Amino acid sequence: MSKIKKGDIVARKSYGKDIIFVVKNIIQTKKEKIAILKGMVDRIEADSHIDDLEIVNKQIVNEKLETLHHKMNHKIIQTKENRGESEYKIGILTPSYRNKERIITGKILHLDGDKKYSQKSYYYYKKLGLNAVVRNIPEYRQPRVVYSLLKVYRPDILVITGHDGMIKRGTDYHNIYNYRNSKYFIQTVKEARRYDQERDTHLVIFAGACQSYFEAIISAGANFASSPARILIDFLDPLVIAEKVAFTEKCKYITIDDIAKELRDGKNGVSGIGANGKMILE
Repeated sequence: MSKIKKGDIVARKSYGKDIIFVVKNIIQTKKEKIAILKGMVDRIEADSHIDDLEIVNKQIVNEKLETLHHKMNHKIIQTKENRGESEYKIGILTPSYRNKERIITGKILHLDGDKKYSQKSYYYYKKLGLNAVVRNIPEYRQPRVVYSLLKVYRPDILVITGHDGMIKRGTDYHNIYNYRNSKYFIQTVKEARRYDQERDTHLVIFAGACQSYFEAIISAGANFASSPARILIDFLDPLVIAEKVAFTEKCKYITIDDIAKELRDGKNGVSGIGANGKMILE
């Protein structure tokens, strides 16, 4: 068996190799070595005994990544077709051939704990012509920097995501210490709401990742969050939420029922209290 090291792409044998992970770190305990893992396609963080891990064949990894890229491009094409737009320009102003009007979409600030997800997210927003800033910020640092970033970029929509997961799955749903990164998402939401209250910006917030502490994130002030059923969420879910709010008119209130059918697992993966759109027609 190959020696598992940081950066390796692996799967857990005891889980039927259902999820592909990157080894984030390896911790030496008194008895054994434990690997800290982050999902390559799913926004989940987990740990595993080294002996339970197996290196994933490069061909399988490439196939998974290609499937993700194809899925994202299909979603982009589908979204454009649904709007009746032949092409979107990058930036704030977007021509609407259907309505013969200019569209000013809501501005998005997206904080993502994963570098590769950050790059993919920016690609998605760019292809849809959305005015978005994506910053790769580790989950634990997000509460420290969100206030200053909000002051700099002054977005209409804030996305706070990365990786998360329950330490003891299926138990202690209301114990914040049973979640790997939910506490950081909660703190970041609170800091964002502090900024929002001081400036009365009516900021729309999505926060969370796989298996996140949904109720606490909503209570902290998020409009939308994951994960009510403590399941894995799709990589695209936070992006779809942000895009829908950005392209909904300010006079309209958008609820999770308006978006759920476009999310992989509907309201089991993401839910919330809803928000007014951020789009202006000129």
